[in-house]
Amino acid sequence: MKKLYIDTNIILDLLAKREPFYEEAAKLFSLADKKEVELVVSSLSFANTNYVLSKLNTSAMAREILSKFKVLVTVADLTDKVLELSLHDKSFKDFEDGLHYYSAIENEAKIIITRNLKDFRSSRIPVMSAKSYLTN
Repeated sequence: MKKLYIDTNIILDLLAKREPFYEEAAKLFSLADKKEVELVVSSLSFANTNYVLSKLNTSAMAREILSKFKVLVTVADLTDKVLELSLHDKSFKDFEDGLHYYSAIENEAKIIITRNLKDFRSSRIPVMSAKSYLTN
């Protein structure tokens, strides 16, 4: 089973039903539901997604949505090693992108799925959009 690392923007596309990206995100997470892929997300993504969903709904609703979502994914911890690597890698202008990248590496993901491809230019593993992944 292929292990994919999912960036926060793809999670938000699904859970906040952001158009025009919702459908491709839903298809991607459907593959996980069918056990065709393993999706890895950072614990940081849960915090960031909760923040956004709480602004769109109530805090209780945001937690309920995330609780249901959690059964579809494997949660990657933010470890000391991931933090250290991210802090010292100047190729990532956005520190958060470095955290996602090194979380993907440490969790042996084969591909990073994101809509912000340019943010992962220095990646040693393939980086694709959900749409690109689904059409391959």
